[in-house]
Amino acid sequence: MHISLSEHFSYRKLLRFTFPSIIMVTFTSVYGVVDGLFVSNFVGKTPFAAINLIWPFLMILGCGGFMIGTGGSALVSKTMGEGDGERANRYFSLLVLFTVALGIAITIPGFFLIEPVALLLGADEAMLPYCVLYGRIILVGQTSFMLQGVFQSFLVTAEKPTFGLAVTVGAGCANMLLDFLFIAVFEWGIAGAALATVSSQLVGCVIPLVYFLRPNKSPLRIRRPGLGVAQGLRTIGKVAINGSSELMTNISMSVVSMLYNHQLMKLAGEDGIAAYGVMMYVSFFFVSAFIGYSIGSAPVVGFHYGAGNHGELKSLLRKSLLLTSLAGVCMAGLSVVLASPLSAIFVGYDEGLFELTRRGFLLYSASFLFAGFGIFGSSFFTALGNGGVSAAISFLRTLAFQVAAVLILPVFLKTDGIWLSITVAELLATGVTAAFLVGMRKKYRYM
Repeated sequence: MHISLSEHFSYRKLLRFTFPSIIMVTFTSVYGVVDGLFVSNFVGKTPFAAINLIWPFLMILGCGGFMIGTGGSALVSKTMGEGDGERANRYFSLLVLFTVALGIAITIPGFFLIEPVALLLGADEAMLPYCVLYGRIILVGQTSFMLQGVFQSFLVTAEKPTFGLAVTVGAGCANMLLDFLFIAVFEWGIAGAALATVSSQLVGCVIPLVYFLRPNKSPLRIRRPGLGVAQGLRTIGKVAINGSSELMTNISMSVVSMLYNHQLMKLAGEDGIAAYGVMMYVSFFFVSAFIGYSIGSAPVVGFHYGAGNHGELKSLLRKSLLLTSLAGVCMAGLSVVLASPLSAIFVGYDEGLFELTRRGFLLYSASFLFAGFGIFGSSFFTALGNGGVSAAISFLRTLAFQVAAVLILPVFLKTDGIWLSITVAELLATGVTAAFLVGMRKKYRYM
């Protein structure tokens, strides 16, 4: 059943519309988990630790795609809500072209920075060659990765979330199949893992690109932007500001991961980084529901805000907060139950590493009670066009609170303090999100 952005959204309709985005992000996390499983079990814990050491830097280089996708989809959906489909298409086309140019511009210097950055992050003699090899292969697909992130958001805005899900499933299946083929069969090691990832990114990029270049049944299609240099720059600037929260989120998460790795290297060595890597793979799977829901609901919020439907905004916010609360309780309970079996699947071959990972999971699980509120709150204000508030929530949630917690708590609680840092940060971010929602209610009339 086709659901239009202009409709009234009941709980059932809201879940139906956002479900493909939830599954899309969840599936993305699943094939990321498969990457880790193959590398850890078939290549070894040193290459596995090397991937987790260099990955935050690679994410910083590629997170511009998330900024353009979220900030751009908010602008395009608002413009569609105002009834100007032609202008919305011009914005969309400009942003796709800009993503390609930005991807190429980032890839070239990144290729040469991999080795010095790996050394700066603490790579030892054993880990360094793995960091460099993996990082340089991943950078070959940097532009595809950024376009994949852009299209994930715009397929929802184009009222084609199910197609977006199909593309993500196809990319994920390609990644998992090639992981098995390149790592387990051909024994290409860490290079095989990187090649499998790049191949899946090409699938996730090329299929939507072809779809939007051809005549299609969605409101969006790639064409000549025809905006002029000045207007084009203003549009890109507006999108960058509005999507700055998502940019901040990804940069902050990467910087914080580097800090976590640094602290763990001092307290637990290579095993600490490997254990943290397992938790990052699995935690992204748990929070993917919040991220997917936020991606799926943002165009709906943006459309009704642009159309001036304040009653629908109130309904969307109320329903979203309730769904987020229920999901958080379920995920926290599930993470406790699965702490031991998931640790065994990843690192069961090493008893000490298994116990370190299992204990970390148990302490980390409380963070899922609060994580959804900051994620949704940031996305909600992005959809309303308030990039400043959105960025503030993201900055505090993913950087300021976590940096403070991971520097202070280990002084008193050692390694346990690192695992508890995320819970403290998420709890504080929930309080900040609530304060902004209450403080901005008169301006946007969603309460």
